[in-house]
Amino acid sequence: MMINSTQVSYFTLSAYFDTGGFKYLYFVVILSLYILIVCSNLLLIVVICMNRSLHEPMYLFLCSLFVNELVGSTGLFPFLLVQILSDIHTVSAPLCFLQIYCVHFYGAVEYFNLAIMSYDRYLAICYPLQYNTHMTNYKIATLIALTWLFPCFAMVVLLSLTSPLQLCGNTIYKVYCDTHSVVKLSCSDTNAINVYGLIATFSTIFGSLLLIFYSYMKIFKVCFSGCKQSRQKAVSTCTPHLASLLNFSVGSSFEILQSRFNMNTLPNVLRIFLSLYFLTCPPLCNPVLYGLNLSKIRALCRILKFGRYSLKTFVIKSYQKLYV
Repeated sequence: MMINSTQVSYFTLSAYFDTGGFKYLYFVVILSLYILIVCSNLLLIVVICMNRSLHEPMYLFLCSLFVNELVGSTGLFPFLLVQILSDIHTVSAPLCFLQIYCVHFYGAVEYFNLAIMSYDRYLAICYPLQYNTHMTNYKIATLIALTWLFPCFAMVVLLSLTSPLQLCGNTIYKVYCDTHSVVKLSCSDTNAINVYGLIATFSTIFGSLLLIFYSYMKIFKVCFSGCKQSRQKAVSTCTPHLASLLNFSVGSSFEILQSRFNMNTLPNVLRIFLSLYFLTCPPLCNPVLYGLNLSKIRALCRILKFGRYSLKTFVIKSYQKLYV
């Protein structure tokens, strides 16, 4: 019997397993991770926004990246915390589609952010004298706007194709909602959503990776032909970006493979970990990667922690620098 998607009021998330008395321990661990992600990303956003010395393209793109980490983690962790404490793992249809939007939006923005960051490093290293001419304020604003607006439009189209599908069930074999899991429940024609999904995935992932690959080929060419000092500077600047790219690419690859292929032979705990990796590890690791490797951010964070001024004094003085 066909069930129209408008009549499905909730979805059941069947990947959760009985944790018994350990659910409160899991809740504390997940809550601690979420608080750590929010605090670390929010700290770096405040540091970048309140310091004029950090109002450079690289740091503005970083700020966009950290904001996106907050979007992705907030789309997952509060929902996950509620499900851990609940004995019945169900989610309403509107909340499920909202989570689909947040998760896919986060993934697309992350790839675009990493792509424009590599392009920025390419201009800074390969054309240092013309850098300010190429990377104007208008261009920075345009790149950041496209990074957020294109995924926003793409996700609206994705949901408009997914929500009208006729469903033959309401059981999702994961711990959160995603498009592919809902599409697999469909009894109607899914050619349109499948084609659109492939095009959107290809243009987002491979388009971004192509720009990143081109940028780093040019960067490596300049580094190998330059002096030792220029190579060291390029390595120190590009290392956190490459580590961030590798971390997120591995996590998203786990999710894509798990969505497209049957992973029932893997233990349930391992499948849950692999599906959560790209939503957990990048937001957790990126503040550490960039905070420790970029000297300006590291110095300012050290001032906040060990300096003479409190955070309140630091914010006041930064505000005065901006407007005085």
